[in-house]
Amino acid sequence: MRVSVFGSAHPEPGDVDYLQAYHLGKLLAEQGHIVLNGGYVGTMEAVSKGSAEAGGHVIGVTCDVIEKWRNTKPNPWVHEVLHNSDLIGRLSGLVKNCDAAIALPGGVGTLAEIALTWNMIILESIPLPYLLLVGDAWQKVIQTFYAEMPDFIPSSVRTYIRFCSSIEDAVAELNSYS
Repeated sequence: MRVSVFGSAHPEPGDVDYLQAYHLGKLLAEQGHIVLNGGYVGTMEAVSKGSAEAGGHVIGVTCDVIEKWRNTKPNPWVHEVLHNSDLIGRLSGLVKNCDAAIALPGGVGTLAEIALTWNMIILESIPLPYLLLVGDAWQKVIQTFYAEMPDFIPSSVRTYIRFCSSIEDAVAELNSYS
């Protein structure tokens, strides 16, 4: 199964979020999953490294815009690159090329990935049954969204989001529908 992992570019080696992403990459590879991610630093680097060191295959979905803005190239644990010219193509590549998606803690970019994936699931333009969000913070964000705009988010749409308290829970949930 191809699993897209979304998360922040900010975690550095040794940070709790970096170690969590590394462990997720390792667990996914040990289960035989292919990992897709944004291909650069932070969570993306950690999940790539964890997967690669466990013998997994890593696909980095990259773009010119980020490489110019950050003056960077894909991290060394990416085995295959799906390169795009712009950010929209990159986001689309992450979402359209996966069989499952997991979001770790992150910022605006991660929120954009969550929103696009969720909307594409709702519109049935991708075959994912749901999106897995790891950590209490995402649950608080989404629950606040539900509470503040209840008329716009029917209960049927809410079923496409699954909250997981840990990466182990996310992998178990992922394996339950793989």
